[in-house]
Amino acid sequence: MATTLIQNARILYPGTHTAPGALLLQDGRIGAIDPAPTAVPADATRLDAQGRLLTPGLIDLHTHGIGHHLYESSPESLQAGLGFAPRFGTTAVLPTLYRVMNRPSLPQLEQLSRALDHVSDVSVPGWHLEGPFLKLPGAGADTIPGDLGLLAELLAATGGRTRAMSISPDTPNILPVIERLVEQSIVPFITHTRASVEETERAIDAGACHATHFYDVFPVPDITEPGVRPCGAVETILADPRCSVDFICDGVHVAPVAVRAALAAKGFAGIVLITDSNIGAGLPDGVYPTTFGFPVKVSATNAARIHDPAHKSHGGLAGSALTMNVGIANLHRWLKIPSEQIWAMGTSNPARRMGLKNKGAIAVGADADVVIWNDNFTAAHTWVAGRRVFSAA
Repeated sequence: MATTLIQNARILYPGTHTAPGALLLQDGRIGAIDPAPTAVPADATRLDAQGRLLTPGLIDLHTHGIGHHLYESSPESLQAGLGFAPRFGTTAVLPTLYRVMNRPSLPQLEQLSRALDHVSDVSVPGWHLEGPFLKLPGAGADTIPGDLGLLAELLAATGGRTRAMSISPDTPNILPVIERLVEQSIVPFITHTRASVEETERAIDAGACHATHFYDVFPVPDITEPGVRPCGAVETILADPRCSVDFICDGVHVAPVAVRAALAAKGFAGIVLITDSNIGAGLPDGVYPTTFGFPVKVSATNAARIHDPAHKSHGGLAGSALTMNVGIANLHRWLKIPSEQIWAMGTSNPARRMGLKNKGAIAVGADADVVIWNDNFTAAHTWVAGRRVFSAA
């Protein structure tokens, strides 16, 4: 395996500080920080970072697709889309599925899971299944009561590769599902819900301590008495110190002030950046075909929207067109906190939330998933497991 010495970098340690230094990538891991000359093998590849920022690679816990590719449409789309991610500084992905979580789709789920064995340009710790035990459909996800039998079949079809599952606290029979997920070290994500305070508290007590695409598909409870402000899942999650939250930071799905409110409640360590990206993410502004039966119009300032005058939802949102590097750039504009804390939202925070002990950090022995950045938040070079998988040059 190749050994690389990255010199003359500004190394960012998420959440804490930035310092000049050098990094030795060896045997797929970070072998040394500021190594002595005698510790660098003679045949090591040397790269001058030219004073640019070096961070751990970004980790996206919620993404359905990128470029022209929807992950769940076929093994080929899955592999091609995941291979596109490193050019945006993303080195680890939980590809997210939402329409193949039912018994008729089990063979397709098995086929997709086998395809993960052939992905090498990005790390895939496992699947994020968005459903099927949801209360509100969102973008067409299944909404069925909790079913331990179906859960077992879904987990078996993924070959043990499920890392997270999104659920709704107000779905009937959901508590046994949450408990089973926790038993199997699968992280339950709260979403697609209009749950009451009590329903949300029960789900959190059972182990559902993270909310995904927070605020989105979390409807405000109805006002039943003038002058009395109702509370629901959002307020319960914000108030509980056990819970972390993630946001689609494109400026369309969630207003910056809402992210700042969550920051005040959770601190930087309780916030994770996601994309919830779909077809169109990472592409220039324009109109693109999809597998949804309609094209989408992608805009850097207006997300991805249905572009079909004959469609009843013409102009409506058709998912996110966000990439992780743009999300980081947006957070730098929105938040008045140290840059190291912002970078943590895309690196060490998702790694900690998912129990990825060797990712999201600059430390000896950590996975050599690192990125050198240009000043405009575009990736100059990306390494995964010590192998350079993208270079802007």
